[in-house]
Amino acid sequence: MTNGTVTPELDSALEKHRPELTGYCYRMLGSSFEAEDAVQDTLVRAWRSYATFEGRSSLRSWLYRIATNVCLDMLTAGNKRARPMDLTAATPLAQAALSPRPDHTWLEPMPDARVLPQTADPAEAAVAKESVRLAFMAALQQLPPKQRAVLILREVLAWKASEVAELLGTSVASVNSALQRARATLAEREDRGADAAVSDPLDEEQQKLLERYVAAFEGYDMTALTALLHEDAVMTMPPFDLWLAGPADITGFMSTLGAACAGSRLLRVEANGLPAFAHYKPDPEAGGFAPWAVQVLEISDGRITGFHCFLDTKRWFPLFDLPLRLEAEADEVQ
Repeated sequence: MTNGTVTPELDSALEKHRPELTGYCYRMLGSSFEAEDAVQDTLVRAWRSYATFEGRSSLRSWLYRIATNVCLDMLTAGNKRARPMDLTAATPLAQAALSPRPDHTWLEPMPDARVLPQTADPAEAAVAKESVRLAFMAALQQLPPKQRAVLILREVLAWKASEVAELLGTSVASVNSALQRARATLAEREDRGADAAVSDPLDEEQQKLLERYVAAFEGYDMTALTALLHEDAVMTMPPFDLWLAGPADITGFMSTLGAACAGSRLLRVEANGLPAFAHYKPDPEAGGFAPWAVQVLEISDGRITGFHCFLDTKRWFPLFDLPLRLEAEADEVQ
């Protein structure tokens, strides 16, 4: 910056931190869009105040301090993003009803490319993916904001306690105490999906499981789908608070209230460090296929344990750079 003007060099230096800052803010806030807003606010504040940056810490540390303050300010309302199973008990199929809740209720999905830094270190990449998986993200939302920041900085980003203490303007003892309390809270929340064992990259068995899943779903073969679901599998459909447990209720729902999804098409995407698909269902009026959901799958012991369908396609499909419709293939038209 020269005489208060942002230079291309500074702009480039700040922008290179955007993906990791987005990942940090996403873990803090649980919302894809709020995370991107927080990062933009962080970079704007950095541009405006760069003249006061004295270089006593690295540019990266300074940006994280700004981002942390932005997130803590956004979290003062006390809203905790959640999954349906965090709010209600499972609904038996016979009582299934689609009741939406406001957008700010829900933990939101995020494309891997927006939050996972490029790294050649497989161990670092694995930790990054594990730290944005839905179960871990949901657990983070149960922590008080400052404990959340401490846990992410120490456990995910591997900052030293002294560095976190400096960032938060507190003592090392306070940081260590907050980390201990955060760990204890997470240990109490070893819940569904927390043990989702997804290799990076997917191993051959997991690849075959996904191929069988696509074939079963696109063929709407409930017998084949049942064989792929773990006995404790859950299905969620934000913004609806309904969630279903067990293969019988999941496939029963798909065969009844969800029957319009027969004949759908799936496109592979990457979300939350997990296998995911863009789900397009047949469009009887315009032909072809219309966007319906982003599906995020959790896998454990060779079966699907979580089947999470995020239905607000006007928000999710642009976020994932997905087309807003698919045309029918020639052999389907004839």
